[in-house]
Amino acid sequence: MHPAHPADSRIAAGIIALAAITILIGGAFLGLILEGARDTSGAIAAFDSYLFRVARFTLWQALLSTALSIIPAIFVARALSRHPAFPGRGLILRLFAVPLALPAIVVALGVLALYGRAGYFSGLFSSLSGGDWPGIYGLSGILVAHVFFNLPLATRLFLEALNTVPADQWRLASQLGMGARSSFRLIEWPALRASLPGIAGLVFMLCITSFTIVLTLGGGPRATTLEVAIYQSLRFDFDPARAVALTLLQIALTMAVVFALMRLGANTTGDANLSVTQRRYISAGHGETAFNAITLIAALAFVAGPMLATVLAGLDADLFRLAGESTVRRATITSLVLATLSACLSAMLALSLIMARRALALQRGTGEKSFLERMTDTGAGFVLVVPPIVIGAGWFVLLRHTGDVFAVAPIMVVTVNAVMAMPFAIRAIRPAYDAASERHERLCAQLGISGWNRLKLVDWPVLRRPLSTAFAFAMALSLGDLGVIALFGSDSVQTLPYLLLARMGSYRTADAAGLALMLGLLCLVLMLVADRLGKDASR
Repeated sequence: MHPAHPADSRIAAGIIALAAITILIGGAFLGLILEGARDTSGAIAAFDSYLFRVARFTLWQALLSTALSIIPAIFVARALSRHPAFPGRGLILRLFAVPLALPAIVVALGVLALYGRAGYFSGLFSSLSGGDWPGIYGLSGILVAHVFFNLPLATRLFLEALNTVPADQWRLASQLGMGARSSFRLIEWPALRASLPGIAGLVFMLCITSFTIVLTLGGGPRATTLEVAIYQSLRFDFDPARAVALTLLQIALTMAVVFALMRLGANTTGDANLSVTQRRYISAGHGETAFNAITLIAALAFVAGPMLATVLAGLDADLFRLAGESTVRRATITSLVLATLSACLSAMLALSLIMARRALALQRGTGEKSFLERMTDTGAGFVLVVPPIVIGAGWFVLLRHTGDVFAVAPIMVVTVNAVMAMPFAIRAIRPAYDAASERHERLCAQLGISGWNRLKLVDWPVLRRPLSTAFAFAMALSLGDLGVIALFGSDSVQTLPYLLLARMGSYRTADAAGLALMLGLLCLVLMLVADRLGKDASR
């Protein structure tokens, strides 16, 4: 195969994409450094008992959330694996994919509608406790919401690990008459144990960087994580020095977790479209079948409960009045416009890095990878080291000296959400582009087709569906994000998540429930579109 031309425009596009990402993240760090240098004593003084108490709670809630998600997921995945053909199995797997599509603030509303002070279960809990049910704010609410998100994800990943067990092992187990305990110890547990560190590390990282869940369900200073404390320092206390100290500690913790995940070989971006094959294993006994049925019913009720509560609470709201409010219409239009722009930018950045990586690999041949190729290959994943609230905090303190911080809200929302969704977009686009390049690279080189002509005539027919998948996925992520808009939002720039948070803060719970239903349906439709396009593209 002919190597790529040294002046390949694909490499130039990748360099531009890397430069844009560097400016975004580097600008945030520059703002933090300048603010720390401007008030060094204040930043140092911020490393007090409060900061370390917040750091301890951040780690503690992440550890508890990980344990409460991982341990039940092992049993749920095993139950699904042991019974590959029972009625409703496919429905459970599809239901377990829904949390990925739901914005965190929508889930928080669902948890409150179910377990809150005025929730559907409040009467039951009050009678059981012998007094008024205080609600689920605080650590308990955070844990419930985190397990709602991560139990289905961990279950699907563990089930994928169990599906890698060779059929010969199950055939031998059946011939030897192995029972449930022996087959778990000798066959299933080794496969689960191999994937356990990576899955646990992924869930831990998702919990340690959780912002919206803690913001809406934390309930006070005793249940505050570093990211929420950063937000409070800038929006309520306006203490940039403390925000810098909190941000530096958040970055240190996140980097430590991500590097640990890399050592474990964990997939830090997860997967929205896990393949789950159905294979018939050795038959389960009556006792094991009963235990597995109870496990699956409990998991199904736990995951479906907040979703159903969100729908019921939303339907109780005056949806027609909400839809007619000018504020809601403006917030909806703003959300859709910003999410569309963010998805476009995310797909462009992802495609630029993918093309540049491929061109550099062809140019290199069998030699050692250059620094630029490594950055276009794995460097994009490092954006996950810096959470959105950290980037927003850095730019917030940088821009506050130059003018109106809130005037740049649209730019910050679009760029930060685009970069955060970029690793997921790369996963959707890269396999199709690499396969197309294998088929067409030599022909394009011989005919001199490059640049825009190559993208339009050769690559676009192949990339149309993967790009659409990446676009829909990135748009759904941006549409439900609250991290950046929570810092930069104002009365003049409001998205649906920001408006929903404002209605919650003013105790207009019925309106918040209606907005949550609208936002959840929008994101769910986009994720279903992305899933369908992804499946069609893989055929």
